[in-house]
Amino acid sequence: MACECCIAFVQDELEKLDISIQSIDIGEATLEEKISKEQADKLNESIKRAGLELIQNKEGILVEKIKKTVANYVNNSAEKPAVNFSNYLSRELNHDYAYLTRFFSEVEATTIEQYLITFKIDKVKELLVFNEYTLTEIADKLHYSSVAHLSAQFKKITGLTPSHFKNLRKERGLVSPAFLQKKHVSFN
Repeated sequence: MACECCIAFVQDELEKLDISIQSIDIGEATLEEKISKEQADKLNESIKRAGLELIQNKEGILVEKIKKTVANYVNNSAEKPAVNFSNYLSRELNHDYAYLTRFFSEVEATTIEQYLITFKIDKVKELLVFNEYTLTEIADKLHYSSVAHLSAQFKKITGLTPSHFKNLRKERGLVSPAFLQKKHVSFN
């Protein structure tokens, strides 16, 4: 689940199926009791229409926890993190970073570091399109060492400079981010 709207949607769908929720948060819902295969199939069918996906296996759940932790690290970075990303991830998920990187690479066919960079660039796109932040403010907000570093990373990932990207978006009158992806929901 990517946002508060997704949480509300999943909560409504669970309630329609008379499934008791212990807790629900972005990307994860903990249920009061195990659900039947029929309930899981009905839930999966209903949430797929909203671009969500039910994940029940342990591997998929750990991958989603890694992705959620990356999102929290980037989205909640108002002040410079006290620890580096690898220590943060290890602490949050209570696993050795080397284990997490090997696992993530095997399942996702990309590294956690590359996923983090791509997520940050997606955040840069969002900030360029929807907010009136300068590139300097965005670099500072996302803790890049410099605007040049942000711009180089942006160009490497997108093929465009941040300014060119923003101008193209304005010229075409596009309002939705080009990086929307399928979101996943994991259940414990």
